[in-house]
Amino acid sequence: MTTTPPATRPVPTSDLGTLVMMSWSGEAADDKDMPYLLACTLGDAPDGPEAAGAAVEKMLTDTGLPVGGELVDGNLKPSLPVSLLVVAGQAVVTMPRLNAQCTVGEEWLAAVAERGYAYLVFTARPWPGERPGTTVDREEFAEFATADETLKAAAHVVLPARSLRG
Repeated sequence: MTTTPPATRPVPTSDLGTLVMMSWSGEAADDKDMPYLLACTLGDAPDGPEAAGAAVEKMLTDTGLPVGGELVDGNLKPSLPVSLLVVAGQAVVTMPRLNAQCTVGEEWLAAVAERGYAYLVFTARPWPGERPGTTVDREEFAEFATADETLKAAAHVVLPARSLRG
């Protein structure tokens, strides 16, 4: 009988807690809008927010996404096991053992149509705010999304946008 060493076992999804994904677009250095996605845990895993953050970090590194490291450009890595599908006003990110989706606005859709990709920030830092189903205040969101603590605990990934063609 063989067993998988604990370091290589996949993270149980319950250890992640509730994962959320939010979208926004904003002007980038090239003066064009950049479509962004922010994914994070709510920190509501059975063992608490710190454990949820650690589980997210392990999941990201197990997937080949360095946390706090360099930008991963999915355009240059066709074998990257992370993908983005944009369909019916939704962004759907698929990773091994995980799918996340969120509604995106017209500006985000226009930005992703122009660029052909979106910038994913998947952070191990738990969201400090309200729980699912509540409206997120713009200032609270911007404060979290741009905080050094959030960005340093994140995988940064450029994901080519795919869509369904009729």
